[in-house]
Amino acid sequence: MKKKIIPLLVVGTALITACNEQTSTAPVVNKADAIAEVNGVYIAKSTLADLEKEIAERAHGQSFPKEKLIEELIQRELLVQDATKKQLDKSAEIAAQLDSAKKSLLTQADVQNFIKSNPVSDEEVKAEYDAKVKGENGTEYKARHILVKTEDEAKKIIAELDKGGDFAKLANKNSLDAKESQNGGDLGWFVAAQMVAPFSDALVKLEKGQYTKTPVQTQFGYHIILREDSRAQTPPPLEAVKEQLLPYLQRKKVQDFVDGLRKTAKVEILVPLKDEPAKTEAAPAPAAANGETVTEEVAVGEVKDKDGKVVAEEVVVDEVVKDKDGKVIAEKVEAEKIAVPAKK
Repeated sequence: MKKKIIPLLVVGTALITACNEQTSTAPVVNKADAIAEVNGVYIAKSTLADLEKEIAERAHGQSFPKEKLIEELIQRELLVQDATKKQLDKSAEIAAQLDSAKKSLLTQADVQNFIKSNPVSDEEVKAEYDAKVKGENGTEYKARHILVKTEDEAKKIIAELDKGGDFAKLANKNSLDAKESQNGGDLGWFVAAQMVAPFSDALVKLEKGQYTKTPVQTQFGYHIILREDSRAQTPPPLEAVKEQLLPYLQRKKVQDFVDGLRKTAKVEILVPLKDEPAKTEAAPAPAAANGETVTEEVAVGEVKDKDGKVVAEEVVVDEVVKDKDGKVIAEKVEAEKIAVPAKK
């Protein structure tokens, strides 16, 4: 019965396996630490464990029978040995890929080693929290609004409010975003920066319980805004945001580490940093007698009638006047439409 090879879920694994097989520094695997022997080469138990871990991560916890995974590793080793026998590892393309895989592994290893050696401390987390989270003391607002399409509609509703109309009921009746929800135009608590500028600018000028006496226009339409309340913004506790701050601080430390390496390194960039526009050679101008005018016409488009027939051509007329020494002393460029005679 033909055995089916499990697809390589992690391409990097196959490449790294091949890389390790070809390097003299690859760890020696003893028979006691192996899961199989293929033509005298032992496959380590740790290799199987790595494959199981990778599959679990990629397949969201789904597992495969151990015998199938072992068969997969055996077939990989057979392919590696066959490729080596054919000296495919000597080709420039494969050598470049192996070198790229090695550099990628070393890059990740150096970053992980730095993070392990330089963990983010509780003091650093607390300092970042105090500077970026706790220090952000602002104001939260609780408001309602009525949104309509036209300024006249908004003015009529303001007139009703001035007569003692109920804001929530008028919102449910007229507001574009409250007719279905029937929430009275309630926007809940928010900071001013969450709203578009004309809205937030009008809101912060209101006193508690006031509504705008003139319509506020935004890209959504015309608003009547009621400021119901406001309060000092309470920052979240440190423990609630610690897990969000840790990755940021780790990335910052790694970037500072890399920047330090960059500053002490001798680096010379050997290619242009910006793509230069391709140079095009202009077609030579027609020869002109001394002191004469040379006229060149270049068609740039067609003019068609309603039936799609070409009735005229649009051309650019370039007139160049040269002196007796052949130098350009005047140039005139005009666009003209030239009628195209109808075909008989």
